[in-house]
Amino acid sequence: MTSQVRVIVTAGYGTNCEMEMANACRLAGADQVDIVHLSDLLDGSVRMDDYHFLNLPGGFLDGDNLGAAQAGAYRLRNARVRGTGERLLDQLLKFVEKGGLVLGVCNGFQLMAKTGLLPGFDGDYEQRYVSLTYNDSGRFEDRWVTCKVSPGSSCIFTRGIDRIELPIRHGEGKFVTIDTSARDRLVAEGLIALQYASPVTGEPTQDYPYNPNGSELAIAGICDTTGRLMGLMPHPEAFHHRTNHPRWTREELPEEGAGLAFFRNAVDYVREKLGS
Repeated sequence: MTSQVRVIVTAGYGTNCEMEMANACRLAGADQVDIVHLSDLLDGSVRMDDYHFLNLPGGFLDGDNLGAAQAGAYRLRNARVRGTGERLLDQLLKFVEKGGLVLGVCNGFQLMAKTGLLPGFDGDYEQRYVSLTYNDSGRFEDRWVTCKVSPGSSCIFTRGIDRIELPIRHGEGKFVTIDTSARDRLVAEGLIALQYASPVTGEPTQDYPYNPNGSELAIAGICDTTGRLMGLMPHPEAFHHRTNHPRWTREELPEEGAGLAFFRNAVDYVREKLGS
């Protein structure tokens, strides 16, 4: 494998944030960023093995039929790569086993949750414990929110971040767990990476609209125990420059948007591992 940081961003079947995500990876310093249609992975012309960092972008995968990313999860679990008999999920699991990074944003997070990639309790990336369902408000939410990084989280993507403002845009973003034991494990194992917070106190909140969907424990994003797999509903790729922020004309903001830190952390991690 090349010593350059190579990034794959999936596209197709209704995703619509792949250009933003690829741009964020380039701005973060990745050497090669390829937007790859899922059908190219299925026909075997492209393989995840050739990359270090997999991005699953937002959008409306398969039109959100059967629920957001549910049809996409069936595809990952059951579709076979042409000529190999290998499930697409098997290829992804090998990618993870070899140390690859995976970031799922919005629809990508829904896909990871419904496939079982997150939270990956006990290293099992096929068992479902969590889901994303309809917002408590009963409508599509499109707003900016304040998020707090959970102290002690092992998440690679949130390193060096304490609080951050990011946009959300989703109709099925309420994070739920299958039962109380799964919820307790998320807390005990430090897998809650990001929580919706009050812009006043900076602390996690269930209050609407600061928690825009009613997520359990105010969860905006989680990771697995390795910290290399993360899913979140807010869109870090949509805040790569100060002019993305709704108050950019009224506040002094750094030129670089705060959301780019997620991608810089990923690229820096890969580069460090390649050099070790």
